[in-house]
Amino acid sequence: MLTKKEVLETIKTLPAKFEAELAIEKIVFLEKIRIGLEQVESGDVVSEEQARKKLAKWLK
Repeated sequence: MLTKKEVLETIKTLPAKFEAELAIEKIVFLEKIRIGLEQVESGDVVSEEQARKKLAKWLK
């Protein structure tokens, strides 16, 4: 879960005028990074070899 502080810091990086969609995209991106970091900490990752095998199937 994000903190209000993290969201506010993200909003501070936006220009003086912006579309609401841009703010939402940045907040969603921040949340995805947080989720990814939690997955790394819990060991929920795949090896480089496993990733290459999956990508090879997709790129055919």
